[in-house]
Amino acid sequence: MPLLSSFHPIVYAPKFPRTLFPITSMSIPTESPSPNAPQTQQNYPAPVSPPLPAISKQIELTRAMSASAKSSLFKLLRSDVLYEDDWLIAVNKPQGVYCESVLASVPCLLAGDSAESDSGQPVEGTNLNLPELHLANRLDRDTSGVMVITKSHKVASKLVKAFTDRDVCKTYVALCIGPAPKWERITIKSGHGRSKFGAWRVYAASDVGRALPGGSVVRDMVTSFEVLSVNGNGGFKEPSRFQKNEDNIIIVKNKAAIDVDAKKDEILVRASPWSGRTHQLRLHCQYLGISIRGDVKYEGVYEWNGRIYEGHELHAESLSFKHPVTGRPVMFQAPLPSWATQALQLSSN
Repeated sequence: MPLLSSFHPIVYAPKFPRTLFPITSMSIPTESPSPNAPQTQQNYPAPVSPPLPAISKQIELTRAMSASAKSSLFKLLRSDVLYEDDWLIAVNKPQGVYCESVLASVPCLLAGDSAESDSGQPVEGTNLNLPELHLANRLDRDTSGVMVITKSHKVASKLVKAFTDRDVCKTYVALCIGPAPKWERITIKSGHGRSKFGAWRVYAASDVGRALPGGSVVRDMVTSFEVLSVNGNGGFKEPSRFQKNEDNIIIVKNKAAIDVDAKKDEILVRASPWSGRTHQLRLHCQYLGISIRGDVKYEGVYEWNGRIYEGHELHAESLSFKHPVTGRPVMFQAPLPSWATQALQLSSN
């Protein structure tokens, strides 16, 4: 088990003003109630991001079926492990594999090859004495990168509290398509919730706390972004703890005005979510007019420069927090996927 410094975090990684439109509230029509009937009319906030594109339904279904097949055959390798000690294990999840399949493959990895059958499952009757395994964080099906799995319920509870209290720093890298941003660093604050059709949408920051159809409420959503390269011009910077950029901040009030005829660029960004909302980075990239390449659910291109993309290009680059047992600061960092290294190689060239 590696020794952890009490003074500095240890990185575990392989060597290897926009035009806005006014927002309006949407009123749910009801029949005129009788004097004794309860009042059922409810004004719900209107989302400021677009509904799901029609093309996304069939593409997402095809991707889900492909991922199910791939996940059923998935086997975690030692080369996928970024760090391991007596209490947790950090791994590099590939694109197109469900988190549950990664978790299910950990016992065979911990048991060793001697306890596996040819199918990659534990041999029946083998006493493996395996720990309780829990997912500390979840990634979308097509998001690759750092996943942490704990080896006991007690450690899992501590990490859940750290995530809830926002004591965990996360960085992601994404390849986006859209007009090159005029900003280098920016922080965006908005609301987040499900629309009446069940899709996740961006809401105005002022709507946080308001009721939504189905009984949920609009919750806060905050992300900081940093541009790494545009069309290969730029360079890689090692991930560090993001600071909220209060000098350059967008507080979402209205629908964004996106120039659909503007020149489309390839933009490599690093993002740090300050809240942990479902599809947070994908939604905020869409709102900023730089949807992630391959993310058809949130207006990302399906085809680009003659190539079809079978998943969105979003990578969980790093996780840093205080170790739930030792209390020492640690950072787990996953190697960049090929689409990110290719963009950076263009920069270096």
